[in-house]
Amino acid sequence: MTFMEEKPTAIVESALQAPAAQPAAEQKPKRAARKALPKAEKQQDETDGSPSAIMLFGKYSYDVTVEDLSLKNYINLKPMEYPSTFRRENNRPFSKSGINVVERLENALMKGGTGSKIGGKVIRTKGRLQGKKIKVMHSIEQAFDHISDQTHDNPLQVLVRALENSAPIEDTTRVRYGGIISNVAVDVSASRRLDIALRNIAMAAIIGAFRNKRTLVDSITNELVLASKGDVNSYAIKRKNEIERMARSAK
Repeated sequence: MTFMEEKPTAIVESALQAPAAQPAAEQKPKRAARKALPKAEKQQDETDGSPSAIMLFGKYSYDVTVEDLSLKNYINLKPMEYPSTFRRENNRPFSKSGINVVERLENALMKGGTGSKIGGKVIRTKGRLQGKKIKVMHSIEQAFDHISDQTHDNPLQVLVRALENSAPIEDTTRVRYGGIISNVAVDVSASRRLDIALRNIAMAAIIGAFRNKRTLVDSITNELVLASKGDVNSYAIKRKNEIERMARSAK
């Protein structure tokens, strides 16, 4: 047998003995997959009970239960150490539901006074808290520390219970029939229920600290603790009972 006849056979045997080449996708993963891998691992660490999970103010866990089913989709508990998003998605519908509930409380406190008579007192703060996000954030952090010392419970859970207890179910609206205007009882949507609860709690904190020796931190602490217990001495609970009483009388 000649050399020319042996050469093809040798080439075939060498090809069979050589290891099969791996596909390009197995040898080198895509750049997007490599970038997404650390992010997925990070999200997994945040969801489990590992110490690397994000905690509110670096102290309080986001493991909170919302018992009110209507508010469950609107009380946002997105894990953030210091909640601050600057409302980047403000123009989108229902964008408020994507904001952390603690940040929504901060925004409600920054509105300041209205200058009108509320609860028998004239509130004229002249916007002392407007734009002072860091100051309000630190005030809430200190209030949460006081709540934790008083109740020995997660302050975020106390806030959620306060919102659930101070959110009215019914309200009244004006309806015109010809020249006659009458008040009619209507159900309140879940989004508006949460808005009213946040507004009343923030207003109670401002009223409690307005021309008073009590500081804003003490006022926030007192209001959240009373509202979480459903105490009638809470301003937010009083407003809720008043709104629902007017709705019952309008039926």
